[in-house]
Amino acid sequence: MRKAFKWISGLILLLLITVVIYIFGIAVPQTDARMNPVAVHDPYPVSERAKALHATLLVADLHSDSLLWRRNPEKRWDRGHVDLPRLREGGVDIQVFSAVTKSPRGLNFDGNDADAPDDITTLAKLQLWPLRTWGSIYERAAFQAQRLHKIESRAQNNLVIARKKSDLNQPGGTLIALLLTEGSHPLEGKIENIAKLYDEGYRAMGLQHFFDNELGGSMHGRSQAGLTRFGREAVLEMERRNIMIDVAHSSRQTVRDVLTLVDAPLFISHGGTISGCPKTANRNLPDDILLQIAARGGILGIGYFSGAICDISPKGIATEIIHAVDLLGEDAVALGSDYDGTVKTALDTSELAAITHELIAQGMKEPQIRKVMGENVKRYFAENLPEK
Repeated sequence: MRKAFKWISGLILLLLITVVIYIFGIAVPQTDARMNPVAVHDPYPVSERAKALHATLLVADLHSDSLLWRRNPEKRWDRGHVDLPRLREGGVDIQVFSAVTKSPRGLNFDGNDADAPDDITTLAKLQLWPLRTWGSIYERAAFQAQRLHKIESRAQNNLVIARKKSDLNQPGGTLIALLLTEGSHPLEGKIENIAKLYDEGYRAMGLQHFFDNELGGSMHGRSQAGLTRFGREAVLEMERRNIMIDVAHSSRQTVRDVLTLVDAPLFISHGGTISGCPKTANRNLPDDILLQIAARGGILGIGYFSGAICDISPKGIATEIIHAVDLLGEDAVALGSDYDGTVKTALDTSELAAITHELIAQGMKEPQIRKVMGENVKRYFAENLPEK
């Protein structure tokens, strides 16, 4: 009997080890690779002039969801879009890391239910995130911030999380990171969670993601409503704390309500223009709202994915950047990749010089290139981060 028990126990242990190896060695990596692909392509042309210019640029990207995935950002990977080695290869100086905390099953740009099964719950369990994250949206945001804190704590990574204005002033070679929530549902209806997220290092918050939440209507929700009473309270508290507000997924009425409520400049971390790509009307804000945001000192990050722009190649990204500059002005446009956000892209972050090449090829002048590739983001952060 004792031998049989040992045999059965050994078999159970072997099965558990097999399951763990399958999940972490096969299932999770395959899911990551499938959901964050880079299109197979020949090397993009990058002229000597573009290489030389790109090497002198300050490069900033307003949106990456890399903290969501069980991938150590400190090493280079052959899947997904972003890690520290590839950021440095691409010449990136400032990277915004967004925390995705809830995503409805079957998400789409046209309409999602807030009570649909949540894919991030499943992903948190499969990736063995701490138990506290399995049932708490707030804890998922806290955990992703803490992942970045650990990376910052290791001196060899040369990474600083921007919490105040002076954090933007770093020696060459330092990667500046900024934390953003993808929607404000981590508040879980509690205004005091803004302070808790602030203490975790968040200095920017999206209001909605793919569904309506306690703050108001999402661009992809059912109601298309504006800010709720709680939403107005939360937005005012964000403004008081110098937390920058991202309206990338907010309904048109929500954005109009925010523009009426606060004076602080808003930003759109990843998107595009409907006038530049008419088929994106279910994903992007209309030009009149974009113009209001730009007039108040806000910025639009141009995404690299279908839904935000019509052509996701470096040439297409450059075309949309130039259109946005023509529409909003050269101070209001930036890069907003949505890397690692379950999108297919035509390039990863190591290949950003290809965008510089295309901007030159399409006639953009060097001072404008410098602004859209990163200077606009640094200026916006310098104007809106807390003093201390």
